[in-house]
Amino acid sequence: MNIFVSHLTTRKIALLGLLIALNLVVAKFLLFGVWSVRISFTFVIVFLMAAWFGPILAGLAAGLADVVGTLLLSGGQGSYFFGFTISAFLGAFIYGLFFYQKKATNWRILAAVVLNLLLVDSLLNTWWICLLYHTSFNSIFWLRAFKEILMLPIQFLILKLISSNQTLESLKQRI
Repeated sequence: MNIFVSHLTTRKIALLGLLIALNLVVAKFLLFGVWSVRISFTFVIVFLMAAWFGPILAGLAAGLADVVGTLLLSGGQGSYFFGFTISAFLGAFIYGLFFYQKKATNWRILAAVVLNLLLVDSLLNTWWICLLYHTSFNSIFWLRAFKEILMLPIQFLILKLISSNQTLESLKQRI
């Protein structure tokens, strides 16, 4: 079995589709904030995709969820922007590198969360927002960086709880 792409079966494709759908639901109904600073819990679903399917499949699934979510569920609040799809792919890819076929230790969880919050959410997504809304990077970066610092312990604790959940671990063994 390749470390980046697991062998696909019908069961795996169906489960990945369910996780994509769950990602869409969480992104639609568990989203708080305004256009420049949003808090979402989709990182939980992305973590499961990455831990169960690897960096490539999780990245593709997260990118697909971003495209479908933007095109179908935006409610007229915005249009599709490719940058956020790149960010979705990279975030899932980072989680996949840290958690696919590996034990989710405290250090792995912390490193993956810090990389995602720093590189993808603070830098890359801020850059995309600046391009999309024609704003200054410095004008929104510090507010977004502050939000990411606040999210660090929250994401760490939630991923720690999920990675140690025995039901999810037994489900992972059956995939």
